[in-house]
Amino acid sequence: MSQKAEKPSLSGQRLKTRKRDEKEKYDPIGFRDSLIEGLTESGSDLEQVSKFLDSAGARLDYRRYADVLFNVLFAGGHLAPGGSLIQETDGDKKTYQTDVCVFKAEETVDKLREFYEVLYKLLRRYKFLERAFEEDLRKLLVFLKSFKEDERRKLAITTGLILANSLCSAKILDGLYEEHLAKEGLSLEFTTLMFKTWIAEKDIAHLTSTLRRCQIDTRLMELFPINKRSQEKFTAYFREQGLGAIAEFQNKQLDTEVKQEVKKELANMLKDEESAAEMVLYVKEEMEKNGFQDSDIIVLIWNTLMSGIEWNKKEDLVAEQALKHLRNYVLLLKTMTQSDKAEQLLILRIQEYCYENIHFMKVFMKIIVLLYKTDVLNEENIVRWYKTHHSNKGKSVFLDQMKKFIEWLENAEEGRDNIYRESVCFHFYHYHMYCHMLKHFCLFVSG
Repeated sequence: MSQKAEKPSLSGQRLKTRKRDEKEKYDPIGFRDSLIEGLTESGSDLEQVSKFLDSAGARLDYRRYADVLFNVLFAGGHLAPGGSLIQETDGDKKTYQTDVCVFKAEETVDKLREFYEVLYKLLRRYKFLERAFEEDLRKLLVFLKSFKEDERRKLAITTGLILANSLCSAKILDGLYEEHLAKEGLSLEFTTLMFKTWIAEKDIAHLTSTLRRCQIDTRLMELFPINKRSQEKFTAYFREQGLGAIAEFQNKQLDTEVKQEVKKELANMLKDEESAAEMVLYVKEEMEKNGFQDSDIIVLIWNTLMSGIEWNKKEDLVAEQALKHLRNYVLLLKTMTQSDKAEQLLILRIQEYCYENIHFMKVFMKIIVLLYKTDVLNEENIVRWYKTHHSNKGKSVFLDQMKKFIEWLENAEEGRDNIYRESVCFHFYHYHMYCHMLKHFCLFVSG
């Protein structure tokens, strides 16, 4: 009789899943309801609201539901994609919205600043929320079309306060460049009120430097509908809104862009060894087209001329090289220094350039003398630079270099004045003698 072999069997203890390893169900609605309940109990006292938010972080998962947290604080409830409120209810009682939020606050800067303080305290207490705060605020800007007009205004004022106090990066403004928002004028409407709040809170310098850091300072024109994107309409609109500083800033931005193009073209002409006369024609055309003065362009020309050549590292050779190079472009420099302001700016820039490039420290006087002899600079502006209009960069070195030349200029000027006075006296004497003789002649003829 054959015996059947026992089949192998698994044995051992079954491991239980640890509680910490169990995945908690994602429940944004439950988080929202708990948050709204606490905010409602705090009432309109925003100091109590801050205390609630501070303590609630210990039991509510702010990290996981950060988007819901900021949706509630701004819009009063959890927002669906597009910006509408998700409206689940608990029986007959609606729990999806609270009045303790930015959108339900009184539409004044002072009241909205109080709500800004709530956001500020929350972010200082829970630093990990900063990134989520920026992301959620950017989404709110994209959802502008879904909000009521008064809600958009309150959001604009609050955003102005947030950016003026650097509570987040101005990168959030990328949300305003959505085509549908610009087309319907919502981006411009929002930005106007936000800029007014921002400038009133800080100043135009803070605004422009913040925009520049985030590289959106050159995109302000895109806030306008496509059919209204012109410099004239931009300037007229912001001046009408009492934001002339924004219009001036934009004008400077455009001027900078044009100047960069001019500099690039001049560098190419320099590389191709085109003549100074050709460069003069090009620069004059650009000046006329863009309304530039010679003082607006002279520093750019100097920088372009000096950056378009590889300089010798030896001091005794770089002077000869520099003077030879500049002689080729005297016509260009002379044409662009027709005003005293342009001459003074050029001298200052030459001083700073020689200071910044150590091999040129001993070349400064030679360059000035060359430009004086070729009528690019006149003696009055050179003497004025020496006495009052110089920069502090390398001041003692350059003034010492120029001392004897300035003395020569002043003595030469005095000599010219003496010659002029002697010449006037000489001609006056002969004129007087002529009149005397003419008088006697007339008497002789009549007698």
